[in-house]
Amino acid sequence: MHWMILPLKRYFEFSGRSCRREYWLFALLNLIVVVGLAILMMGTAGTGAMLSQEMAGADEPFGLLMGGFGLALMAWGLLVFIPSLALTVRRFHDRDMSGWWYAAFIFGSLVPYIGFLVSIGLIVLMALPGTAGPNRYGPDPRDPAGASVFE
Repeated sequence: MHWMILPLKRYFEFSGRSCRREYWLFALLNLIVVVGLAILMMGTAGTGAMLSQEMAGADEPFGLLMGGFGLALMAWGLLVFIPSLALTVRRFHDRDMSGWWYAAFIFGSLVPYIGFLVSIGLIVLMALPGTAGPNRYGPDPRDPAGASVFE
């Protein structure tokens, strides 16, 4: 549980390094919350759609999102946007790469026909281990004290 909420504690921290465990457990937390809220949102779809139809007319296209769980889903997305961005930048730092590479992956994923491959490449890159020992972005997050023992 510690690793799942650690990115929320390091909210605006774009410097340093993060290990794979921190990245993937935070991704698992996001998956659990989003799927749970989506199930609750779909389960209460009738009440949200009826409420939005009363408020905005019968042609409201966002009836599901106007319910309480739809708003909670949007709030969760806003809450984890900055920590997710910072965590991915720190994962790039763990691979001894600049965080600006993330911008290249984001823009590359928007290109038709190759965007899917770029997204798969980002997933593979996040699954690869970081550099052993300290690098230019900080000490090894798996063993922060072990790097200076023999220096």
